Amino acid sequence: MGRRSKTQALGVWMNGELVGRWSVDAQGVHHFQYDDSWIGSPLGRPISLSMALTNRKYSGPVVKHYFDNLLPDNQKIRERIQQRFGAKSQTSFDLLAGIGRDCVGALQLLPDGDSPGDFRRIEGEALSEAQIEGILTHIPVFGRYQDDDEFRISLAGAQEKTALLLHAGAWKKPLGATPTTHILKLPIGHHGHGGIDLTTSVENEWLCAQILKAYGVPVADCWPAKFGQQAVLVVERFDRRISADGKWLIRLPQEDMCQAKGVSAAAKYENEGGPGIESIMNLLLGSSDAELDRQDFFRTQVIFWLLCAIDGHAKNFSIFIEPRGGFRLTPRYDVMSAYPVVGNAPQRIPEKKLKMAMALHGKNAHYKWSEIKRRHFNDLAKHCGFEAPGKRIVRELVERTPAIVEAVSAGLPQGFPATVADPILVGLKATALRLARETE
Repeated sequence: MGRRSKTQALGVWMNGELVGRWSVDAQGVHHFQYDDSWIGSPLGRPISLSMALTNRKYSGPVVKHYFDNLLPDNQKIRERIQQRFGAKSQTSFDLLAGIGRDCVGALQLLPDGDSPGDFRRIEGEALSEAQIEGILTHIPVFGRYQDDDEFRISLAGAQEKTALLLHAGAWKKPLGATPTTHILKLPIGHHGHGGIDLTTSVENEWLCAQILKAYGVPVADCWPAKFGQQAVLVVERFDRRISADGKWLIRLPQEDMCQAKGVSAAAKYENEGGPGIESIMNLLLGSSDAELDRQDFFRTQVIFWLLCAIDGHAKNFSIFIEPRGGFRLTPRYDVMSAYPVVGNAPQRIPEKKLKMAMALHGKNAHYKWSEIKRRHFNDLAKHCGFEAPGKRIVRELVERTPAIVEAVSAGLPQGFPATVADPILVGLKATALRLARETE
C-alpha cells in the first residue's frame, strides 16, 4: 500500500460528547488528541490507561495499537469487512472508518466534523426470526448485515459474531445513534490446521459461564438460542446500560488488557509479548477496588486451569474506565474449556500439548497445563505479592468444586449434549482432586 496523500481523521465520540480526534498522517503515523471540552467535562476520562487524560498529542504505536484492538483479530474477517464496505485497505483506520459507529466499549468513530445525532432515544427496526437467521447465515459471506450500509459495528475477537438490539422484548436492528445490546456468536466449527472440532462451542461457552457464576466470578450473562436453523450464543453486553429514565442506552467505557498496556493484538498471548498474570495483577493495584479485583483475577486464573480453559489471553480480560481515570475489572467473557477436545484421536489436542495463555511464574514460567502443580499457584501468588490470599483462594476453590459440579450438573437443561457436559464436569472435578492431593 502506498503512502496517504494527506492526513485523514475521525472524530472520537462517547455518549454524544466529542472525546477527541484520531488521525493518520501522510507518513502513516497515528495520532490522537483529547478535545479540550472533554478534558474539562465532568464525564471526562481517558479512552485508555495507555493514554492519560491530558492535552498532549499521543503519536505512534500506542495510538495504532489501541484502535487496532477494536477490530476483529481474525484476518479473514477483516478481509470480508474490507470487501463489504469497500474500504481502501485493511488498516485499522480504513476499516473503522466504515464500521466504527458501534465499537466495543463506549466509543463511536465518525467522519471528522460529523456528530452522532440524537443519542438520547432508542430507535430500532424490528426483525423477524427469519430475518435474523438471514443475518446470521450471511455473516461468513458479508461480515455484517448485508442490506443496510448504516448497520456498521466493530466487534473485537477471532470468532464469527454480530450484534443486535434487544429492546422491549423484541430483536431489532439499531438505527441512528442507538447502540447494540447483545452479541450473537456463531458456533466456531472446525478450528485450525488440525481441524479441532469446536462445533459445540455455543454449549461449551454457556456451560463455562454457569460454572464461573457458581464459583462467584462475575461473568457476562448469556444463553443459547436458535433463529430458524441457526444456533448461536446470545451474550448480553456489559458495556451497555439503560438510562435511569429508561429512554436511552448508555455506552460504558471499557478496554481490554492489550489496550490498557499499549500492545498490539498480535501480542495478546504472553509468550508472544503480551501481558501476563503478574503484569495484570500489578495493573490492578491501581483499581478502584484493588483488593477485590486482584482476588477476582487470581481466582479466575485458578478456575481457568481447573476448567482447562487455555485461551485466557490479554484480550479476554477488560476494565471499565471511570471518570478522571479510575478503573475496575469487568465481568469475564469468551471462556471455553478444552476438555471436550482433549485426546489423541484426530481433531483432538493431546494433553501434553495443552498450554495456558498466561504462565504461572515462580522460579520458572509454567505454561504446560498437565505439568502445573499446586505449588506453582503458591509461587505465582508469592511472586505477585499475594501469597496468603492466593493460598486461601486455591484452598477454597478445591473445597467447593465437588458441590459446584453437582449443582451445575443438576441445573443443565434437558437434552444438553453429554459430549460437552461430561468431559467438562468430570475434568473439573478430577483436576480439583489433583490439587487436593498436593500439599499447600
